[in-house]
Amino acid sequence: MEIGSRSRNQPAPPFVVLEALTQPHRDPRRPWLELRDDEQEPRIVETAVPDRVLWASLWVKVPDALVQFDLSGADGGTDLRWTLLIRPPAPAMPTIVAMRKRLDILINHKLRSNFGQ
Repeated sequence: MEIGSRSRNQPAPPFVVLEALTQPHRDPRRPWLELRDDEQEPRIVETAVPDRVLWASLWVKVPDALVQFDLSGADGGTDLRWTLLIRPPAPAMPTIVAMRKRLDILINHKLRSNFGQ
């Protein structure tokens, strides 16, 4: 069940964004995946090169969540959509809102900033 999704352009080309999603700590000088105490390192469930990555849950308290990333080239960069998926029953609405906000900060702010924007 989809409980959230957002798309935004990243300035890097798709192969660079894919590498960042599958190897988030590849460049220790430019960290972007800084986890909170209630989060865990995402495990790669599936990668479909060059356009999809599926992460296991970041959230210790919501272990069944999945995050799907869909990538497509656009104007020298990448249109990147994250989709938050979960098996029913879904967590309470405040938890869903917090999860969506956290993904938006990680992907559309921290990762994007990592690429220089």
